[in-house]
Amino acid sequence: MSDETGIVHGSARSFSAWRQRVVRNLLYGRNVDRAARARARVGLTMLIFSLVYVVIGGRLVMYATFGEGHGSRRVTQDATATARPDIVDRNGQILATDVKTPSLFGEPRRLIDVDEAVEMLTAALPDLDAKEVRDRLSSKRGFVWLKREITPRQQRDIHRLGLPGIGFLRENKRDYPNGVDVSHLIGLVNIDNQGIAGIEKWLDSNGLADLHRAGFATDRLQKPVELAVDLRVEHALRDELMKAKEHYKAKAASGLVSNVRTGEIVAMVSLPDFDPNNPKEANDPDRINRLTTGVYEMGSTFKAFTLAMALDSGKATMNSMWDARGPLHYGRFKIHDDHPLGRFISTKEVFTYSSNVGAARMALGQGVEAHQAFLRKMGQMTRLRTELPESASPILPRRWGELNTVTISFGHGMAVAPLQAVMGIDALVNGGYLIPPTFLKRTEEEAMKLAKRVIKPETSEKMRFLMRANAEVGTARKADVKGYYVGGKTGTAEKVINGRYAKKKVLNSFTAILPADNPKYQILIMIDEPQPLKETYGFITSGWNAVPTGGKVIARIAPLLGIEPRFDLPPSDRLILATSR
Repeated sequence: MSDETGIVHGSARSFSAWRQRVVRNLLYGRNVDRAARARARVGLTMLIFSLVYVVIGGRLVMYATFGEGHGSRRVTQDATATARPDIVDRNGQILATDVKTPSLFGEPRRLIDVDEAVEMLTAALPDLDAKEVRDRLSSKRGFVWLKREITPRQQRDIHRLGLPGIGFLRENKRDYPNGVDVSHLIGLVNIDNQGIAGIEKWLDSNGLADLHRAGFATDRLQKPVELAVDLRVEHALRDELMKAKEHYKAKAASGLVSNVRTGEIVAMVSLPDFDPNNPKEANDPDRINRLTTGVYEMGSTFKAFTLAMALDSGKATMNSMWDARGPLHYGRFKIHDDHPLGRFISTKEVFTYSSNVGAARMALGQGVEAHQAFLRKMGQMTRLRTELPESASPILPRRWGELNTVTISFGHGMAVAPLQAVMGIDALVNGGYLIPPTFLKRTEEEAMKLAKRVIKPETSEKMRFLMRANAEVGTARKADVKGYYVGGKTGTAEKVINGRYAKKKVLNSFTAILPADNPKYQILIMIDEPQPLKETYGFITSGWNAVPTGGKVIARIAPLLGIEPRFDLPPSDRLILATSR
């Protein structure tokens, strides 16, 4: 047994020695001495320690840059989720975009001395409320905001303080490089980059907010939103309206440019406006969008609907004559013309001389129900819906009788949003198609899929003739820019003050089409409470302020819209009506 045991132990020792030789040969080779082995072991130890220090150093850099804790990671994800797509005009010019900006936060659980932190932070940011900051940093919460959207210099100053538990997050901040130019159209966002007005709010209500909640609304996944607005036209329109508001000492001024074939809104301005980069300005109630949120009696521009109704019904023709020898008496009310002719006048003269009496007789000839039905068909009786959330319902008579039909025939007694009236007049001149307005790009083919025929093509032809004739011999002569064959209709509406019409406070409007023989664009100009001037001979009606302003706008924007001037064109009865005949 002893011999066998010895043999077993000897075999084990031989195997162990053989294994050690194999390992040494693999690690060091066969002819390596003890000194080489020692150096190899030291090198391996140094390598291990170096890796450990690299890992520790990397972690320290990450903590210094991004902070630590679950709260920081969560807020970083939230900040990324508030990214919004760029908004661009029809030519690709940026109207709204996101920029990265630092925001200051605190982690109360990591603070060493709250009082010291409050003192140092308020010294670096004097606009901070010390009590509010102390309350937030004294809480038991893991994360608190201290100030959103600080400047890079403020970030550097606070970073140098070296306060533990105080950090920064890069957030998406909305920037509007064009400032006031498209403010009412674009709208604005709140401190959390959420849309609260205009197209910005429309974006959130059409899926962007859902993407935020799902965490998919990142910069890389969003395509720019293309609007129909042309920034060049917008700037020119605003510039001329600003000059008109100042020159005529008006309370407000507004205007828009519409493509009559597509319903696209190419420009829209309402003054006074605001800078969306300074959201506090938007809270001023005087800075509302008068073109969609406001509703107004549109004055004689509404006569276009009255004449179109009469002509389209077949009960009136261009040769029909209307009794305008004196005022129209209706009960205790008396309807009169501003420039009475004292005779029978033709349908054309009702339009070009803007006869209230003639328009009233036309509407009475149609009847109350037919009048209501026509205005409803033209989209004037219900609230207009567009991409802009801000819109108002028209104000209609509670009990619509013959007297209401009489006054509404010339633009009093019914108030609509100006954009609503523009939509209806587009239909009067584009061949008879009512097309819903849009602030997004749209082709003519896409528009026709939404269009609804509301008047006959020949009626539309006659309305184009009447609007051109009004620029040739009527109230729109001051807007007849040579080469562009402008047509138009003026309107002067006395404003209701304390329940009564005030003769010296008026809202003037002028709607123009160009070119009148084959219209592509409509321009609306509105001047609110213009003052009498020496050059206007004391008059405050539309022809003395809104019309010349419209002429200046047309002269500037027609080349931008690609409308080539044509000279020596024949008058409207030969160029427009000849085709109709």
